[in-house]
Amino acid sequence: MLSLLWLTILTGFLYPSAMTALSQLFFHRQANGSLIFRNGQPVGSKLIGQRFDDPKYFFSRLSATAPAPYNASGSSGSNLGPLNPSLIKEIKDRIDALRQADPGNNAPIPIDLVTSSASGLDPDISLAAAIYQLKRVSRVRGLPELMVGKLIEAHTTGRFLGILGEPRVNVLELNLALDELKMRTLN
Repeated sequence: MLSLLWLTILTGFLYPSAMTALSQLFFHRQANGSLIFRNGQPVGSKLIGQRFDDPKYFFSRLSATAPAPYNASGSSGSNLGPLNPSLIKEIKDRIDALRQADPGNNAPIPIDLVTSSASGLDPDISLAAAIYQLKRVSRVRGLPELMVGKLIEAHTTGRFLGILGEPRVNVLELNLALDELKMRTLN
């Protein structure tokens, strides 16, 4: 009985309290959700994807969360197999939406623009997906492609340790940078 009480205090109170205190002390931003602020207000998290449907923005990956897309409390994949009619329809609908947003773009569509991630909340797209959308965003915003390309480059995270994974772009950060750039050019 005494060991149960001791282990309850140790693992149920002391250890979690110590970890919470250490994370707040050394990793404050990450421990609080890696929030991104604009004008003192949180606009999102660097870790959770958001929906962007307006052609002036880079589109995110699809979300498979329920009951609503990009629902952080309902993180999950779709669990739909490659021959599932619902998945096939979802992919066709996304291809149609991408072609409608950029009718002149006949390049192959990167797979991450037509599928959801395992969590349904992925905040990043591949570098190929960002480059695929570059001309549309440049045209709609009236910005030179070179300028938008430099923004993509500035917001690209390379491979982990230089060898693991693929280069990726955080969609929220890139879209916020586009908005800031447009505001600077207007002033």
